[in-house]
Amino acid sequence: MTPHYFSTRDASRRLLSFQEAMLTGLASDGGLFIPDRIPDLPAGWRQAGTFGEMAEIVLKPWFGSAMKAYAPLLREALSFPVPLKRLPDDRFVLELFHGPTLAFKDVGARVMARLMSHELASSGHSLTILVATSGDTGSAVADGFAGREGLEVVLLYPKGMVSEVQERQLVVARPGVRSYAVTGTFDDCQRLAKEAFVDPELEPLGLSSANSINVGRLLPQLLYYLWGVVQLWRQVGSEPPPLVVVPSGNLGNMTGAVLAHLMGLPVAGLVAAHNANDFFPRFLLAERKAYAFEATRETLSNAMDVGAPSNFERLDALLGERLPELLSGEVVDDATTLERIRRTFDEEGYLVCPHTAVALEAVARQRRKVAVSTPILTVATAHPAKFPDVIRRSLAGEPPVSDRLEALKDRPTRVKALPPSLEALKGELLAPSAAG
Repeated sequence: MTPHYFSTRDASRRLLSFQEAMLTGLASDGGLFIPDRIPDLPAGWRQAGTFGEMAEIVLKPWFGSAMKAYAPLLREALSFPVPLKRLPDDRFVLELFHGPTLAFKDVGARVMARLMSHELASSGHSLTILVATSGDTGSAVADGFAGREGLEVVLLYPKGMVSEVQERQLVVARPGVRSYAVTGTFDDCQRLAKEAFVDPELEPLGLSSANSINVGRLLPQLLYYLWGVVQLWRQVGSEPPPLVVVPSGNLGNMTGAVLAHLMGLPVAGLVAAHNANDFFPRFLLAERKAYAFEATRETLSNAMDVGAPSNFERLDALLGERLPELLSGEVVDDATTLERIRRTFDEEGYLVCPHTAVALEAVARQRRKVAVSTPILTVATAHPAKFPDVIRRSLAGEPPVSDRLEALKDRPTRVKALPPSLEALKGELLAPSAAG
């Protein structure tokens, strides 16, 4: 029996199918959808020869009979390489930045775009995908969803709080995509999206989400932890449970790791690596005492600049009192991030983005705490070429160049400034689409 989904805020546990939860995005009560049961890992997942093949094996118990239609869509979406880099002292980095927009968000966004478009084509309906982004989500969604039948995309990003390269990826003109530079923080963008999802005046638009609040993007994210561990085991020739360190912001990436573990992935523990936006590490140390979100702080690892992470609610619902037992946190400031980029390049010849550097600093700290024989796995979330200013500050040299990013410079752009108010957003959403 495949899982069904209910809202984290619904005591009655009204159940929806995966397709209903994916197309809805956020529950009508403002909660996030979670599964009523979590399948065990199917036999054969360790033997998968490719990432796409493993996706079919692992997601079949989640999708059931729908997998017959979904299988070719998964293979098409996950056709890029996801290699594992081994560093000294049994440290492993899974590179998730080889997709079209050079960030890990390509995994979930490309899968979800294809599944959504498939479901809409069979129903004759259409959706407006409203996305709040702190950097990489928006470009992955724009690239994955652009021009797909039945789908229009509206991007909200915090003006002046993403890198120049990230912004260029967000505002390149694409069919069916509108981009808005919100004069506020990512939390403002996220608040606007959540308010819009439950506003009755906007209900006729068929709003849905493509952030990690959507289970359609979340389920593919559990896949790469399994793929990373399989590759690790093949490299070391045995199957030790690794410690998994996750660069964290809105906690969708960590929720993917938790789901993989709840399916049966053996781990020595999960570590959330945060920048100065440290709500979650503080919560883990507070042993569930009173807590409060804080305003977002701007950092060099901007995609993780989230003061009020949405997926905290989902993690709390999935794990409850077990949260601080399974998870721990590390907080890394900007100066240390720059130093970790420099040291990793100087000592290992490996150049990483600021988000990956936050994780590698947490890995270094964990290595001092755990037995050297325990392998540590983390994920590299973005290509360093997306953050040229940070790389220049760290290395006092020129950053790497990506042909994909360079090609964007000659393409036309389309963007509009937007104040951080629901009424302003409603005015844009209810106006005739300007997306070509």
